[in-house]
Amino acid sequence: MENQKFYYDNKIVKLFLLATIIWGVVGVIVGLLIALQLAFPFFNFGLEFTTFGRMRPLHTNAIIFAFVGNAIFGGVYYSLQKLLKARMFNDTLSKIHFWGWQLIIVLAAVTFVFGISTSKEYAELEWPIDILITIVWVIFGWNMIGTLVKRRVQHIYAAIWWYLATFLGVAILHVVNSLALPISLIKSYSIYAGAQDAVVQWWYGHNAVAFFLTTPFLGLMYYYLPKAANRPIYSYKLSIIHFWSLIFLYMWAGPHHLLYQALPDWAQALGVTFSIMLIAPSWGGMINGLLTLRGAWDRVRDSAVLKFYVVAVTAYGMSTFEGPMMSIKTVNQVTHFTDWTIAHVHIAGMGWNGGLVFGMLYWLIPRLFKTKLYSEKLANTHFWIATLAILIYAIPLYWAAITQWLMWQEFTPEGFLAYPNFLETLTQILPMYTIRIIGGTLFLTGFLLMVYNLFKTMATGSVEANEAAEAPALVLQGARNPLSETVHRWMERRVVRFSIWVFIALAIGGAVEIIPMIFIKSNIPTIDSVKPYTPLELEGRDIYVSEGCYTCHSQVVRPFRWETDRYGEYSKIGEFVYDHPYQWGSRRTGPDLARAGVITGPMYKNAAWHYNHFMDPQKMNEQSIMPNYAWFAKNEINLDMVPNKIRAMQTLGVPYPEGFDKIAVDDLMQQAQKIVDDLKVSNIDIEPTKQMVAMIAYMHKLGKDISPPPIEIVEPETTEQTQEIELLSGEEDLAAAKAIFTTTCVVCHGADGKGIATFPDLTDDEWLTGSSPSQVYQSISNGNIAKGMIPYKNQYSENQITQLTSYILITLQDENSK
Repeated sequence: MENQKFYYDNKIVKLFLLATIIWGVVGVIVGLLIALQLAFPFFNFGLEFTTFGRMRPLHTNAIIFAFVGNAIFGGVYYSLQKLLKARMFNDTLSKIHFWGWQLIIVLAAVTFVFGISTSKEYAELEWPIDILITIVWVIFGWNMIGTLVKRRVQHIYAAIWWYLATFLGVAILHVVNSLALPISLIKSYSIYAGAQDAVVQWWYGHNAVAFFLTTPFLGLMYYYLPKAANRPIYSYKLSIIHFWSLIFLYMWAGPHHLLYQALPDWAQALGVTFSIMLIAPSWGGMINGLLTLRGAWDRVRDSAVLKFYVVAVTAYGMSTFEGPMMSIKTVNQVTHFTDWTIAHVHIAGMGWNGGLVFGMLYWLIPRLFKTKLYSEKLANTHFWIATLAILIYAIPLYWAAITQWLMWQEFTPEGFLAYPNFLETLTQILPMYTIRIIGGTLFLTGFLLMVYNLFKTMATGSVEANEAAEAPALVLQGARNPLSETVHRWMERRVVRFSIWVFIALAIGGAVEIIPMIFIKSNIPTIDSVKPYTPLELEGRDIYVSEGCYTCHSQVVRPFRWETDRYGEYSKIGEFVYDHPYQWGSRRTGPDLARAGVITGPMYKNAAWHYNHFMDPQKMNEQSIMPNYAWFAKNEINLDMVPNKIRAMQTLGVPYPEGFDKIAVDDLMQQAQKIVDDLKVSNIDIEPTKQMVAMIAYMHKLGKDISPPPIEIVEPETTEQTQEIELLSGEEDLAAAKAIFTTTCVVCHGADGKGIATFPDLTDDEWLTGSSPSQVYQSISNGNIAKGMIPYKNQYSENQITQLTSYILITLQDENSK
């Protein structure tokens, strides 16, 4: 049979590889910026556009969809043509895919900077961009499947199995998770609420890792690793087992991100079970990759490409062992909401994804440009810098996670939390955050070395945009001969049937977990006392979402004593039924806020405290790393959108009264005026239409509906007979009291006790309840809810309160008199 002549499209590969390099630098720089912000809040720059809450999704999306995404497409377009002996199906589709994807990236960057976000991790983009993603993704799949149809080989190789699974898996995940009700061009509400939204989101979130950061990279591994090693893949049979077991099991594992949270036990159990089962196929892939290097290990010593591949596959094995271990409930207590998760994802991202991309770029670009790599020495230097960077980045975060978790759950001999102020546990790990910056800087340095090396390589060669090739035409075979062809081998030449089975394997897990959560009411028991958000509270919630507050604060209390003592009653499924979207978060850089509105709870703060805290967190406590949000006091609520939001919520099933949208603005203004009047008592003047007022209303809503009924607040009687208190003047007692004062009281009263902003001066003689030792003791012990002071008898022992009383009346007043 005569060979058919055709041309490979190398130009589209070059474009995607250039985009990979450029966006990779951007993504790593933004990552370094947010690392700096966590250690040194100055790097938020005091601007609403550059806060951590807005930069963090910009970093994750830049790395995942811009850097990694372009690398996937470049690697797929090159390998697919070579494996199928065919040019890509349609050049126009290829161009639309490339430029459409770059447009998505730019739109994502712009919208995140301007606070336009859905708050769904790895899916924060608003609905118009979601639609654009769907269109571009369909174009990618159309181009790929069209190429498969016109291929010149009988059987599709293992790498292409993974490419197909990626296309189908991401399509399912993106469409289901992105279903939302738009209310404007830049705002929508998820159709799911509370626990339902959490299950769908982490079914997506976990499997976005699976089908965007894992399956396509396994496909790239199955092509580029054997090519670089000049060895065949170790085991074809292992490839089959690895592929089908992994794509089936992965879709079930999402709920392991929600252990001990407001989710039915059966869903949590499924997540744990299938997560542990994932170890086997994941390690099957790692073994298949590493054993492909049998007989080629001597070349690893000199080849930067093979070094990167070895580290990548090893990091894949480590991460896919660690992930299932983190899904075990006893381990999850330690890892969840701590920096352990951050270390875990960066081992995978920097090691597995980064290593494979770097190796692919060093191997592919010289071949694409028909030249030699400019400097193998620089490439090896990059390898060692990157490997060291990963270790310096991750190890301190593991250390920080264990440190913080131990501090969270430590109790005093009297049975009180040893560190009741969350900030105490954060300040202890800030040195680890500083070390992480060194790791990130090193990683960026290595990246820039690679950029220099690759651009010098490109300068010495040129790309043949249309590379000539030839291969015999495909002759279709007939029915399967059971004696000479296995079922799987037969499926490999029946692309449509193969794809259908892939789709079925992918769809089962999500369907089993999501459908019961949506349609079986007993999975979401309701609580009669839980009421919909008022228009003002809804506005505040939308601002919370826009600012990315979920990146630092959770809103779910787990049923551990060390959480309920710190935050309040553990969370119930029914209290989130009106949350579109849910806001449980995945990392606590700040305290949980689920009970911030419970007046008698440990997390409650009055309106004046919230105002001052948003205006200048470091003035409240110099150790705080929270950025200031002073623009809340300047920016206006968009009152025109309020009726639309209420109507959207009604469409989603939130039981507002009929016609409420018409009076929603009036309702908002009435509630806002009450907060304004409250602030005025503390000498704070603000207009009721400012975002600050809405945020305060939202903070005071959280947890309020399931707390005990409000009681009338009565000022403490000044004439009440109280037990005499003997002040403690010993050095140890005053030092212990100073430690408590520094971590707790300074937030309102300042380090010198003179009061911050509108809060009371403890060094003068003007005390609401008197300044005798017994009266001060009672003030601290019982608090003053009307003034925003919680009762500290629930957090400190009698001796500690006595020490604190002594410190105020002896040390602070002594220093003031001097």
